[in-house]
Amino acid sequence: MLVCHCNLITQKEIESTIVELLDQDAWQLIVPAKVYHTLKKRGRCCGCFPNVVETIIRVTEDYHRRLGAGEAEILPFLDRVRGLRSQFGSIHHEGRRTDYRAA
Repeated sequence: MLVCHCNLITQKEIESTIVELLDQDAWQLIVPAKVYHTLKKRGRCCGCFPNVVETIIRVTEDYHRRLGAGEAEILPFLDRVRGLRSQFGSIHHEGRRTDYRAA
């Protein structure tokens, strides 16, 4: 499934990039910009970032469960990742101003 239409990035590419980053450091905080940088892309319209954050949460949780990490380790970590929703969530994008351009 295509997640980012601007860069033509699929769900599978994002998931494998997240796993690759977690293999390097299992407890690092992964954000959409880090995923895009690893893919040698950059966010353009950033409309896909809320979906990327949800993918980061899901893949990270699955990754740590496969490694046998307990809930006491996973939940505080995922709470930090979920905090990204306030930064990259749809409310953030809906509040963009359109009057910033020069007349």
